Amino acid sequence: MLQLDNIQVQQGSFTLSADISFPSGVTALLGPSGAGKSTLLNVIAGFVPLQRGAVRWQDKAITDLLPAQRPVAMLFQDNNLFAHLTVAQNLALALTRKTPTEAQRAQMAAALRRVDLEGLENRKPAALSGGQQSRVALARVLLQARPLMLLDEPFAALGPALKREMLDLVADVARETGMMVLMVSHDPEDAQRISAHASVVADGTVSPPAPTDALLRTPPPALARYLGAS
Repeated sequence: MLQLDNIQVQQGSFTLSADISFPSGVTALLGPSGAGKSTLLNVIAGFVPLQRGAVRWQDKAITDLLPAQRPVAMLFQDNNLFAHLTVAQNLALALTRKTPTEAQRAQMAAALRRVDLEGLENRKPAALSGGQQSRVALARVLLQARPLMLLDEPFAALGPALKREMLDLVADVARETGMMVLMVSHDPEDAQRISAHASVVADGTVSPPAPTDALLRTPPPALARYLGAS
C-alpha cells in the first residue's frame, strides 16, 4: 500500500496537500491541468521535496530515499529513451552500467517478447514508431522490477486505438506482476478503461480514491467543472 501521510509540497505560490492511502491495482489521478497531478507523481518518485509529511510504502517511510532507491518506476510523456542508444542498450540501463551478462540479455529478450518487440533490439528510437517507443519504455519498467509504476500520461501523443492498446498492455502487466499503478490522465475514458479507482487532484488537495465508475457518474464539483458536467 502507498500512503501519503499528511504531506504538503510547495512550488512558488502553488501548494498541494494530501493525507490518503492508495489501494493495490490501478488508480487514476484526474483533474484540471496545473492542479498538481504530475507534481504528485514527482513527489512519490523523489524528484520533488516535501515541506512536511511522509511518503510510505508498505508502512515504511521512503521520504528520505533517493529516487533510485525507491520502489518506483516511472513512465514519462516523452518515454525518456536515449536517442543515441539502441533498444537493447536503452534496456540494459535498467539492469547494469556494464556489458550485460548472458542472464541479463535473456531478461531483456523476455521483456521485449512481452511487449511484442522481439527482433528490434538493434534499432534506435528514431527508427521506431511512437507506439514502439512506448513499448520499449514499458519493457524497461519491467526490467526495473519495481512494485510501483507511475504513469505521467506517456501515451498522450498516440492515436486513440494505439493508446487503448498501450493502456490494455499496462493493465495486463500490472495483473501479471502484481505491480501497483498510479496513472495521471486527462481523459475519463482512459481511467474507466483500466483503473478500478480514481482520485481527484484539484484546489490544492487530493481526494481519497473512489471507484472510478461511481466517481465519474457523480463527480465532485471540481471534477464536474473540469469535465463540463451539468
